Amino acid sequence: MNYQKLDAALVTALKEVHDPETPSLAVFIHTEPVLELTATAVLENLGVSGVTAGKDVFTATLSANAITQLSEQPWVQYLKLSQKLHLVNARLNSRRLSV
Repeated sequence: MNYQKLDAALVTALKEVHDPETPSLAVFIHTEPVLELTATAVLENLGVSGVTAGKDVFTATLSANAITQLSEQPWVQYLKLSQKLHLVNARLNSRRLSV
C-alpha cells in the first residue's frame, strides 16, 4: 500500500476494518485528468460509477483491498476518506440567541 497517497483519516479507518474484502469505506479518488482505458476498466471493476473522460475525482464505497490496489496505481494521485454528513437542525433555540 502506498500510504503517501492516503489521507490520515483514511489510514485510521483502514486500521479499524474487520473484513478487507467488504466495501465499507466511502472515499474520494483523485486521478490523473486523462485516464487510459486500463485505468477506466480498473475503476469500473471496483464499482466506481460515472467514469468518463475529463473527470479526475470520483467517489465510491470500497473495500480495504480495493483501496490498497488503487493506492499502488500510478494514475491515482490521492485517496481521501469521505466525511459523514449530519443533518442540521433547522430550528433555532431562542435561548441560545439571547443578547
